[in-house]
Amino acid sequence: MLTIHHLGHSQSERILWLCEEIGVPYDLVCYRRDPATILAPPALRALHPLGAAPIIEDGGVVLAESAAIVEYVIARHGGGRLRLGPEHPAYAAFLYWFHFANGNLQPVVGRLMMVNRVGLGPDHPVQVAVQGRLDRVMALIEARLGEAPWLAGEDFTAADIMSVFSLTTMRLFQPIDLAPYPNIRAYLRRVGDRPAYRRAMAKGDPDLEPMLT
Repeated sequence: MLTIHHLGHSQSERILWLCEEIGVPYDLVCYRRDPATILAPPALRALHPLGAAPIIEDGGVVLAESAAIVEYVIARHGGGRLRLGPEHPAYAAFLYWFHFANGNLQPVVGRLMMVNRVGLGPDHPVQVAVQGRLDRVMALIEARLGEAPWLAGEDFTAADIMSVFSLTTMRLFQPIDLAPYPNIRAYLRRVGDRPAYRRAMAKGDPDLEPMLT
């Protein structure tokens, strides 16, 4: 049985969602953030030196990093579902958007959060640069979702599972106004219509109404 170590209000929601989508049974161990630091509790360090979720255990395997876990679960337990292979015409798009989540989207949201905490003025060059980068990233996602219903194209894939956290739950830590992005808002409504997403969020974060608007 796969064990998912899930930190509330974190990227580890991706792993619950993936398993719900492809029907992989799992044991769920939940952790809550330290109320003072908002960081993961020390108990996670007993599993992995970085002490951050998600972490899975699968027999003798202990694996961290959400993208690595998604690929592992799909390959070992999912029969290749929710990924597109080299023979698929949208293979390149799938690869791009799968890696875009942790290569561009999540890092720039995280950078903006840290810059805002430092308290730089709105005209400070660093603040302007980071906000500008986020604006370009969001505009790219908006344009893509005007071309196709899902990030890889016509098919819902793990690329969507990787990206949604940064557009939803991450806004607890760094607000993003979605008003200028009608395609993203419509996309999140489609996500919210997926029973597997609703089940995953109810199990992992029962205190949180999914931030789909």
